Amino acid sequence: MKGTVGELGEFGLIKELTSRLTTTPAVRVGPGDDAAVVAAPDRRVVASTDILLEGRHFRRDWSTAYDVGRKAAAQNLADIAAMGAVPTALLLGLVVPAELPATWPSELMDGLRDECQVAGAAVVGGDVVRGDTITVSITALGDLRNHEPVTRAGAQPGDVVAVTGWLGWSAAGHAVLSRGFRSPRAFVEAHRRPEPPYHAGPAAAGLGATSMTDVSDGLIADLGHIAEASKVRIDIRSGAVDIPSQMNDIGQAVGVDPLQWVLTGGEDHAIVATFPSDVKLPARWKVIGEVLNPSALPQVTVDGAPWTSKGGWDHFSDIES
Repeated sequence: MKGTVGELGEFGLIKELTSRLTTTPAVRVGPGDDAAVVAAPDRRVVASTDILLEGRHFRRDWSTAYDVGRKAAAQNLADIAAMGAVPTALLLGLVVPAELPATWPSELMDGLRDECQVAGAAVVGGDVVRGDTITVSITALGDLRNHEPVTRAGAQPGDVVAVTGWLGWSAAGHAVLSRGFRSPRAFVEAHRRPEPPYHAGPAAAGLGATSMTDVSDGLIADLGHIAEASKVRIDIRSGAVDIPSQMNDIGQAVGVDPLQWVLTGGEDHAIVATFPSDVKLPARWKVIGEVLNPSALPQVTVDGAPWTSKGGWDHFSDIES
């Protein structure tokens, strides 16, 4: 597509974006009306929203528009799955400068659409606005399918802590990109396009998970939310987490202990959950720790001791620690 967003105009841009979309049986009324209509057989709707700001959450010299679309959808759809729900729909709020090439939002929409297809959902509507900085706002919806939501507040002493998905890959990829490199490609791609295990969330609910979250801010930080909500202590066994050999190689090259990325790196959107100890977990889940009675304040420990190194993501800090 030639030209800029400004030359295309608001309604021309909307027409171009919606023409790229697919649908699902859950979508009763899609883009083009005052609002979308999405079936909610469970009669409860799970909803989550996120904002990505250029320069803060993505860089155009690191990621294509398609990459940004995949990532924006993934981080929201993962939140739905982490409640034990099945993703159904996604809404887009987009702010773009008038001089932006019109291909950029079109490729962004392709990324959103394709990631939704992976999760079994569809883009059902949104809004576009002119602004100085590219801003992508996503709202995702999901259906519980007669399960109770799995919150952060149900972990019990004696439960095991298990994870499915990648840990530390995005952080390792960020370290590679920050130093001007583009390989090892698998880690760079993990940063650009996370691959959440969407189906594992509802499956965990069916297995009797007592608490669950996706790893967006870092394993310790996100388990910390569970520990606080459940009023428990969670202990991680460092020897139980997987550190691929290539991640070790990257760590040696940049002078970082890769365990730091695994424990505190976010944006992989793996799913971590607690289960009663007698639950037989499928092979995709790896037990990495246990839930204990709190010794004082609820907290997360590593091999029985507090983790003292910095790490995790805070949107209101100056940098990612």
